[in-house]
Amino acid sequence: MQASGVITLTTDFGHKGPFVGVMKGRIYSRMAGARIVDITHEILVHWPAEAGFWLARAYRYFPPGTVHVAVVDPGVGTSRDIVAVQAGGHLFLAPDNGLLAPLVGRNDGARIVRVDAQALARLSITRPSATFHGRDIFAPLAAELAAGRCAFADLGPPLETLVPSWVEEASGDDSAVHGVVITLDHFGNLITNIDAHWVVRMGSPRVYAANHAWPLLRTYGDVKPGEYLALVNSFGVVEIARAEQSAADGLGLSRGAPVVVRDTARLP
Repeated sequence: MQASGVITLTTDFGHKGPFVGVMKGRIYSRMAGARIVDITHEILVHWPAEAGFWLARAYRYFPPGTVHVAVVDPGVGTSRDIVAVQAGGHLFLAPDNGLLAPLVGRNDGARIVRVDAQALARLSITRPSATFHGRDIFAPLAAELAAGRCAFADLGPPLETLVPSWVEEASGDDSAVHGVVITLDHFGNLITNIDAHWVVRMGSPRVYAANHAWPLLRTYGDVKPGEYLALVNSFGVVEIARAEQSAADGLGLSRGAPVVVRDTARLP
């Protein structure tokens, strides 16, 4: 795989303190010409499922050969593994804590390796702190991969499986599908893990959450300001929104809330 020189970062670090900046500094110290893109640093702290959700849906907008680093790592410094995945012409680095499981599940032929100490030693990545592997392992390793100085196969032994995601994928059939709110955006929209392929097969889909129900519409302007609606958003998943207001605040819902889409054309 041809390295593109692009590195993306997805973390739960937020923007208080030096953590994101120091990771970037560590990358530039090994690869001055790196092109770093922040996907988001606002993942809910300590919840790898949200990072995995976004990464699995965002990576395809980057050029092949991009190295994607995701650090949401409540087990940092413990015996949890660090893994690398090659899928869809991209490389991914993350803790083995369920973060990359959705990505692998969506990519037939994905390859997985466990990053071992010998590979890190060969790259002079040694003596990491117990609490900041983003700076001490992930950043320099991403730089080496993005610069083409390290091959995926040289990172460590292959793995067949990963730790499963903390959140199950949406499931159901042509009449009903069950999922959850996986994240909230800046506008207070409730974004679910129900992909569009579930609802396009339905004749008259209706979305249910918190004892409310809404028809599936096309866009936010299809209702009056303050009214609720459901739609398939730009990342191809079902979303519950409130025109020009926050659906999360109005409904009192957050991550993990159950959501069901039913085909009312099939109801008795």
